[in-house]
Amino acid sequence: MKALVLAGGAGTRLRPITHTSAKQLVPVANKPVLFYGLEAIRDAGVTDVGIIVGDTHAEIEAAVGDGAALDISVTYIRQGAPLGLAHCVLIARDFLGEEEFVMYLGDNFLIGGITALVDEFRAGSCDAQILLTKVDNPSQFGVAELGRDGQVVSLVEKPTNPTSDLALVGVYMFRAGIHEAVRAIKPSWRSELEITDALQWLIDSGRQVRPHLVSGYWKDTGRLEDMLECNRQVLETIEPRVTGSVDVHSQLIGRVVVEEGAVIERSTVRGPAIIGRDSVVRDTYVGPFTSIYFGCTLEDTEIEHSIVLEESTIRGVSRIEDSLIGKQVEVSPSSALPRAHRLMLGDHSRVSIA
Repeated sequence: MKALVLAGGAGTRLRPITHTSAKQLVPVANKPVLFYGLEAIRDAGVTDVGIIVGDTHAEIEAAVGDGAALDISVTYIRQGAPLGLAHCVLIARDFLGEEEFVMYLGDNFLIGGITALVDEFRAGSCDAQILLTKVDNPSQFGVAELGRDGQVVSLVEKPTNPTSDLALVGVYMFRAGIHEAVRAIKPSWRSELEITDALQWLIDSGRQVRPHLVSGYWKDTGRLEDMLECNRQVLETIEPRVTGSVDVHSQLIGRVVVEEGAVIERSTVRGPAIIGRDSVVRDTYVGPFTSIYFGCTLEDTEIEHSIVLEESTIRGVSRIEDSLIGKQVEVSPSSALPRAHRLMLGDHSRVSIA
């Protein structure tokens, strides 16, 4: 069995972070979200992995490399433009061959892994297996309608009037028949080859598409709120660990991870929280559900329920919460007169000033 991981999307809902960074590499609890998927695939016994990459290919390739650090073997497949999930299957034909495969969206987060799901698929004979979960906003997803017998009747991508609340989770399992399906369908109104159309083609052709309802935690990390929620979920599971330096004037309360090279002075860190390697936290309060990535500096500030990316500096700010702060960002108060907010913000930024 092989795996096809999709890491070529533009990440428009996470701009401006994704103007310069791959959305799949935004960290959850100080690990890129893409790595959670790759580890889940590896743990399911699948080690031959093709990764679809786009404009951010250099960053993805630098982070993952040949896959050896994750005990997988990686082949990169370039997609010139985001032309749909089914298009990814189409261009990966040479890599996939006739083997069955799992397709995993690189910005999706699924707690509990996929080992049992892969085993279930391998033991059966269906042409495709899809994962479904109930959502409050089905029009933002691919939606499946099930018949009275529990089998898939129809699938529609982002319907205006959804016929059910069952959304497609970004993990699919296929046998070789999917290649015929992706060649047979036409681009949708979005000018994309939709995987929902390919699945519907299988159903209409008498092939078996088996649904599996996901009862555990799943999230598409495409929005700020989703990233923060995933971060919170993972931090809830961490075990306290200190390999950095914490002075006698500081307090670590609850489940706190202080990574190698990190320095905490005259500060309080209330877990669950993680302070990344070579970061400095001085005269600062770090509240629950906060992840500070590597090489950051926090001085004389308060922060809670937030994610701070690498090599950013926050000084003298009274309170930050519910925030995602990009890499190499500087946040500090202005001492110049007249006293005013002075901002340099990228396109699609969002700022809330107390």
